[in-house]
Amino acid sequence: MSADRFRRLALSLPEVVEGAHHGTTDFRVGKRIFATLGYPDQDWGMVKLTPEQQAMVVEAEPEIFRPVPGGWGKSGSTNVRLAKADQVTLRSALKMARDNIAVKSAKKARAKQSS
Repeated sequence: MSADRFRRLALSLPEVVEGAHHGTTDFRVGKRIFATLGYPDQDWGMVKLTPEQQAMVVEAEPEIFRPVPGGWGKSGSTNVRLAKADQVTLRSALKMARDNIAVKSAKKARAKQSS
């Protein structure tokens, strides 16, 4: 999997835009980041999963996924080894991460409307 393929898969999901954050390419729904490229280096991407989702993908595909070191990893941020990832597996992880962010954004919007 190349960084360009990761980018195309992320951007193929609904409402996703590309941005940049701390020198890395990121992918967002609204203002919320759900994936990045180039973290910790060009061989890796990152997806924001729940801790439960992270445990599932790391157990199923340890050659592809690992928790991000430190506190972010404990909250579900998951590195993706680009060279090992296939399209189906990566699309699934990106979709989970995107859907997690979209659900949170929708809940916030509903809470604002009811205030």
